[in-house]
Amino acid sequence: MPGNGDRPNEGDKEEMAATATDVPRSPHTVREGHHVVLKRDDVFKAVQVYRRRKIIFEKQWFYLDNAIGHKYGTTFEVSAGGALQPLKAKSEEFEGNDKLNEAGVDNRNIIDDGKSQKLSRDDIEALKDQGLKGQVIVKHLIENSTTFRDKTGFAQEKYIRKKKKKYEAFITILKPTTRIMAMMYHCREPSKICHLRYDTLAQMLAFGNIHAGCKIIVAETCAGLVLGSVMERLGGYGSVIHMYPGSMPIRAAMENFGFPNSFYDHLHDFPINQLNSLVSGSFSAENETSQNQTKAVSGEGNRSPLSTQRGDGVPCAKTMMDITQAGGTEAKDVACEETENKDQNADRKSNVVERKSKQEDRLKKLQAAAAVLQERNADGLIIASRLYPSPLLLSLLEFVAPSRPFVVYCQYKEPLLTCYADLRERGGVINLRLSETWLRGYQVLPNRTHPKLTMSGGGGYLLTGITVAMDRGKSVACIPEPQEFEESQAKRQKVEESIS
Repeated sequence: MPGNGDRPNEGDKEEMAATATDVPRSPHTVREGHHVVLKRDDVFKAVQVYRRRKIIFEKQWFYLDNAIGHKYGTTFEVSAGGALQPLKAKSEEFEGNDKLNEAGVDNRNIIDDGKSQKLSRDDIEALKDQGLKGQVIVKHLIENSTTFRDKTGFAQEKYIRKKKKKYEAFITILKPTTRIMAMMYHCREPSKICHLRYDTLAQMLAFGNIHAGCKIIVAETCAGLVLGSVMERLGGYGSVIHMYPGSMPIRAAMENFGFPNSFYDHLHDFPINQLNSLVSGSFSAENETSQNQTKAVSGEGNRSPLSTQRGDGVPCAKTMMDITQAGGTEAKDVACEETENKDQNADRKSNVVERKSKQEDRLKKLQAAAAVLQERNADGLIIASRLYPSPLLLSLLEFVAPSRPFVVYCQYKEPLLTCYADLRERGGVINLRLSETWLRGYQVLPNRTHPKLTMSGGGGYLLTGITVAMDRGKSVACIPEPQEFEESQAKRQKVEESIS
């Protein structure tokens, strides 16, 4: 059986598929193998649904077996044994009792000395061991609090909300979307997505004019969040070219979206380190794969099998007398070593065959991605990377068609200022705009509407623009060298007048 974080093997998958045949196959219901997002208050976690798989979330462990077949957005309560029970309609009994509680005028006479609660930690744990629900435990806490009635109505609501959050285990299962995934990563691991906030991501998709049927170039190092957002907007129509640094693309966030296999037919990967050769026209996918093959073969050649001799052919750590004395035992050892070497050679041959097939598949995909880029008719460009954006932007603009938008995100504004200056000098773009995104949440309650005290310090910066057809000859002729010379002469004349 698969453990926490492990994927089941093929036999388990077949068994799971057989047991899940009675589940209605609707895109709005949870099914086995689906990627879902668990929500508790303002905390999110992305998991994949499998039977008998233990999930640990916010110090609670449970199984998602009972969630299969229910609609997305259903709220469950964690019961004894880790089973999920669908939460029924909220009863008004508890809420009504809260409203009938007496409330004080102010909190000036309340002293927080830790003695207001009559129940001890052992008593609360005993209530939990009895299998009481969190709602009942909260009632016991209110009844045994000596200062609850003296608090104001607002303070009582705050106290109840705090205790509910601690003792009530309610889990909501949501379908992964761009907004939910962006909020989850920004709250839990912002450094993995370059501190890209969800409102900034929404502006990037809007400025980039992402829609079904278009061809988009995406260069990102945000764990695949931007790539997954673009693929969700495309809806399986169009194509995406993912530019990635290093040897392999990293896109864990995109996998959590749970796209069908048809979406991946329109996804192409191309390494950034081969971009210059593609621009100059000297790119060859076969040369790259042949270099990788030679490296792999040389690495295997350096691995020598078990041997009893040194490089000069002399037996190592043994004299001739030792060999003659232990001739029989050594013959048996040599026979065992030969069988082991045969098994190792067979395993190596199978590994070599698998590696060659993978390299051939990678070669085909790389050639397909290069062919798509060489058409130079992309409908948009989105960059959100830790790499310095200016050289990457100038190279990728060569593959974007005229009158198409481009968006560059960076956590800091200085690299984008350099991009702005380089684009103005290069030409071929209009409507250049450097903007900063700003977001602040508000609490909206009766007589208590105000901005939240905690907010994000910054959402990063965006550089947007539109490409236009550029005449190379005119752009070179329009370099303002004479103007700079005239300005320098005027400055010299002013300096000379001031000196005289």
